[in-house]
Amino acid sequence: MEMEMDGTIEWLMSGPDWVRYNCMRDLFNMGEDNADVRSARAGMLADSQVQSLIAEVSRWESVPLKRHNDAIHPLHKLAFLADIGINKHDDGIPEILAKIMNHRASESPYQVLSNYPIAFGGSGKDEWLWCLCDAPSILYAISKMGLKDDPQVCSAIDYLTAFGRANGWPCKADNQLPRFKGPGKAGDPCPYANLLMLKLLALRGEVKHWQYIQPALDSALNLWESSQERHPYLFKMGNDFRKLKVPYIWYDILHLAEVISFYPKYHQDKRFQEILGIIEGKKDNNGRFTSESIWSKWAGWEFCQKHEPSRWLTFCVLRILKRVGRWSLR
Repeated sequence: MEMEMDGTIEWLMSGPDWVRYNCMRDLFNMGEDNADVRSARAGMLADSQVQSLIAEVSRWESVPLKRHNDAIHPLHKLAFLADIGINKHDDGIPEILAKIMNHRASESPYQVLSNYPIAFGGSGKDEWLWCLCDAPSILYAISKMGLKDDPQVCSAIDYLTAFGRANGWPCKADNQLPRFKGPGKAGDPCPYANLLMLKLLALRGEVKHWQYIQPALDSALNLWESSQERHPYLFKMGNDFRKLKVPYIWYDILHLAEVISFYPKYHQDKRFQEILGIIEGKKDNNGRFTSESIWSKWAGWEFCQKHEPSRWLTFCVLRILKRVGRWSLR
């Protein structure tokens, strides 16, 4: 990729401030005290799309989650805001964090307003609940926003981590849902919950929870290796899974690569190398990447189209490749 980078970097830096800010931080290793970084961050905060997301997430207490791949639910917008670098000091965020932390289950995790159908053990009504398909994302986002060391946040993370098994994390839900059951076998891992927990624990480093992390990483990569035969909880790794898609909302190849890239011990794993090869092989002649699938309800964002390369998608791929030693800035 190195031969292509002069033009690609120039192209990336001609994009919106939220792309430029993240490129400077994560690709160029520029510090927050750098004048150009500060300028890009100020531009990001003033960006109308970013401001709209913050306003939408502020409705945290009034929008029920009815399915976990609802791309426009505040849960996923919160995670995206955290990923682009919005933090607890930014306008509107303290109020959002207060709303989130106001809904905490007796057993520790933060809850999201949810509506589970009766067929899956829910009441069919709006209730404050948590599930391993949402609670890790909440904790991931608020940790990235600056609450990583908050005692309640740490307690919730430890509580969820303890559900890990020899094959990763299972389908698990709030104690208020004793009859909850996802569409799979009780002994199987939930691939999506497993992914979210690995993503969350990457923020805390490998050492403390390695006894849970290692089997979960192996589980994720074993599922890749046996993707033709095994589809726990109906999560498949076929053609749709292998399409490049952002933001990180559901179970797909780029989200999986992003998460595994946080764990250096697995960078040379042949299964992960195969995943990286598939992703890297999707670049165009200029070293840029185009969305192959989109979340249509994110219309208007530069990555929500399949006709031309996306700066955000390209940045996300390059950041993964940089972490694993397959790309560097000359």
